[in-house]
Amino acid sequence: MIQTVRGVIARSVKVPVEVVDIVVPDPGPGEAVVQVQACGVCHTDLHYREGGINDEFPFLLGHEAAGVVEAVGEGVTEVAPGDYVILNWRAVCGQCRACRRGRPWYCFNTHNAKQRMTLTDGTELSPALGIGAFAEKTLVAAGQCTKVDPAAPPQVAGLLGCGVMAGLGAAINTGGVGRGDSVAVIGCGGVGIAAVVGARLAGARKVIAVDIDPRKIAKAKELGATDVVVSSQTDAVEAIQALTDGFGADVVIDAVGRPETYQQAFYGRDLAGTVVLVGVPTPDMKLELPLLDVFGRGGALKSSWYGDCLPSRDFPMLIDLFLQGRLPLDAFVSEQIGLDDVEAAFTKMHHGDVLRSVVML
Repeated sequence: MIQTVRGVIARSVKVPVEVVDIVVPDPGPGEAVVQVQACGVCHTDLHYREGGINDEFPFLLGHEAAGVVEAVGEGVTEVAPGDYVILNWRAVCGQCRACRRGRPWYCFNTHNAKQRMTLTDGTELSPALGIGAFAEKTLVAAGQCTKVDPAAPPQVAGLLGCGVMAGLGAAINTGGVGRGDSVAVIGCGGVGIAAVVGARLAGARKVIAVDIDPRKIAKAKELGATDVVVSSQTDAVEAIQALTDGFGADVVIDAVGRPETYQQAFYGRDLAGTVVLVGVPTPDMKLELPLLDVFGRGGALKSSWYGDCLPSRDFPMLIDLFLQGRLPLDAFVSEQIGLDDVEAAFTKMHHGDVLRSVVML
């Protein structure tokens, strides 16, 4: 049955979001309708509202979510009605050259639901990252649903749908942080602090948190940073080197995504060290580095897409770690809000007042 539910849309560039009625169709082949229980307010949603992703307005915002499968379409076998799931925005195809090489986390043909949700007047909506979860119910590709232990509350589980997974994965998957490594994380918002947590989880002996905001530094210290650098008060590269016997860190994670922070990461790593870019640049940004320095320092320069995660592998494992008390996902939840509070949550996020506001439905 076609359903009408409440959802948050961005109607045009830089205009405050609205809570409106949206129409959710029955799931078609390969699709699922999910009753959303919680959805984090991620910076990517603000990028959509600001026109920084594309111009396919109106957008149905929200993508960092957990909920319960309500119905599935023809041919769906991976999930069933009643399953408790985390939504992800990279449903792997299993057939592309990356998947066939055994590297499905790089899938080059990820997919979303083929049908569109609409406004009540028939206007098609563009769901953020193919999900659109600032809504009581949403339509997704079944492969975007990953079944996890329902003992984890939705406001915690949903965080793995984007930001926290991106940071954890940047350290564990992309950066390959190992026991005894030194790690520096530049930018301590939600993604950066998740990278701090991931580095400690992987066994790093030293984790250096770098940010211009002392409030974010304090949170990073609380969640596992062994050392901190307030880069508005001191040179970040010199500070990282001083904390690593003059050598630089084995792995430096740029969770900001600006040319100046990338240069800090590049020069703040040890010889043959690894730089991981997980912060998302804007299209206009350019990077200039002496090619001789790129050659002479060796090591690896990597980009981390969604923490190079494979949801079917990583989500259940990380939820198990949370339930064991080894992964403090609940520490990322700054506040729980309603659909009507999303615009105010964007303001708090922009000002650095929260790690995550989570919409509860």
